Amino acid sequence: MPETLIDDFGQTVVAWQRRHGRNSLPWQNTRDPYRVWLSEIMLQQTQVTTVLGYYERFLARWPRVTDLAAATLDEVLAQWAGLGYYSRARNLHACARAVAAAHGGAFPQTAAQLQTLPGIGRSTAAAIAAFCFGERVAILDGNVKRVLSRVLAYDGDLASSAAEKRLWDHATALLPLQDVDRYTQGLMDLGATVCTARSPDCLLCPVQPLCRGQQTGDPTRFPVKTKKLKRSRRENWWLWLEREGRVLLQQRSGTGVWAGLWTLPMYDDEAAARAAVPGAALETLPRLQHALTHFDWVLHTLRAPLTGETSPEGTWVAREKLAAYALPAPLKKLMEES
Repeated sequence: MPETLIDDFGQTVVAWQRRHGRNSLPWQNTRDPYRVWLSEIMLQQTQVTTVLGYYERFLARWPRVTDLAAATLDEVLAQWAGLGYYSRARNLHACARAVAAAHGGAFPQTAAQLQTLPGIGRSTAAAIAAFCFGERVAILDGNVKRVLSRVLAYDGDLASSAAEKRLWDHATALLPLQDVDRYTQGLMDLGATVCTARSPDCLLCPVQPLCRGQQTGDPTRFPVKTKKLKRSRRENWWLWLEREGRVLLQQRSGTGVWAGLWTLPMYDDEAAARAAVPGAALETLPRLQHALTHFDWVLHTLRAPLTGETSPEGTWVAREKLAAYALPAPLKKLMEES
């Protein structure tokens, strides 16, 4: 890697971020590791516009990490409902408890120590350490992988751990000697607003003169990642039963999709759902299609008021108290609109 690239790249990103980057988001302009950590976890695979409301509500309810640690997992999942990737919420709660119990409510101050906490990987730990404690350490989230791969025309296959490790080494070599917090934010901003996945705006990019990927004529061929997810299809039936203004819910197990969330009783086929309430006049609602990372989920719903005593096992919840339960986004929408 040329020394000129190492010298110029960091300075250029810092100067651009100061003038054109995002500088007024609610988790910026603070060195409070709780607030930065909360935003970093919420922003994983989620857009800023989606996160804003959740972030403010979490802080309003749990202004300190010790407050979050004192909450129950059900309370955290209920506040998280709709944000997706629910393992993040479970790790968030576990991490808060670890900080409270093992660190006296104060986050560790180095990336290496932060990585020992639940749900904090190498890139997230580096972001917290850089933003809050000024540690000179590299991040490499999805956006930054894209920016650096294009700038370097890095053709290593990131499906390979060895190739990803080399990119980590390059990311570390490119770190500026000063302003690592602004540099880190600048890389995030470039990836989110300029060097986008499908339509990079190279004319507005401050590092265009340094970008080897742009010089090849097709920067979108970077990053290289050959391993593709094989998507599958899943189909299930919900049973929406109501009795005297209450809805029957079941809590899902602690592992798998929607772990720990509350849903309507769910069945693998329509016959099993109908057999659970023999004789009930079930209404068939329009089916839902929900896309998850690895598969497409088709969800059918059979609905009926329940007058008899026989029903599946579960918890009867008053309609006005449903907001206190962590419902997955498609179910929450279904119940609000039906």
